[in-house]
Amino acid sequence: MPTVYENDTAGAFGRLALRLHEEAGVGETVEAVVQFALQAVNCSHAGLVLSHRGGRLETAAATDPIVEKAEQVQWETCEGPALASITDHDSILVADTARTELWPQWGPKVAALGLRSVLGIRLHTNGTTHGALELFSTEPGAFDAGDDAVAHILAQHASVAVATAKQEESLSQAVDARKVIGQAQGILMAHFDIDDEQAFAVLRRYSQHNNVKLRDVAQQLIATRRLPG
Repeated sequence: MPTVYENDTAGAFGRLALRLHEEAGVGETVEAVVQFALQAVNCSHAGLVLSHRGGRLETAAATDPIVEKAEQVQWETCEGPALASITDHDSILVADTARTELWPQWGPKVAALGLRSVLGIRLHTNGTTHGALELFSTEPGAFDAGDDAVAHILAQHASVAVATAKQEESLSQAVDARKVIGQAQGILMAHFDIDDEQAFAVLRRYSQHNNVKLRDVAQQLIATRRLPG
């Protein structure tokens, strides 16, 4: 069956870019990326790993539960293409997991799952790493130069889309937090006859004293009409 690469690459990626722009959040964005990968590249499964603050990695999207099992092997053995793509290489190809010498623990375990070829590509924008796209095949030696080229284009689109979705979610959360804190300030101002700066100082003091996020303090005040502690 011909791939997108052989048919209408530019048009397909144009449609993908529009779809990614229309997705509501990070979850929807990464799901669209892995589903498109099944059409665009000669792969049987796809997964997308997101990198969070503190070095925490998350399998954010997977086309099959077997991908999540393969990712779990990486976390358990501390070796594999997603980890290598994120920390050391822009991309890495494993032609046969059963024969690779790169990762002696990871390879045999992933081969036992039936995944024989893996292509991992780092997702990044402006020096910031967002995660890695991983493409799997049940056949050894499945990926050729054409697949690699298409996968890199897909990774570029995914990188921009994920970065944009993360930024939009952060802005949305910040707006929501300001609304919650403002409401809590209003409660304190009415109850204690203080101004907005004094009310904010009260919230901040309770936040620091109880080691609780300011937004959580505000939410508790709104819900219970009491400050924590």
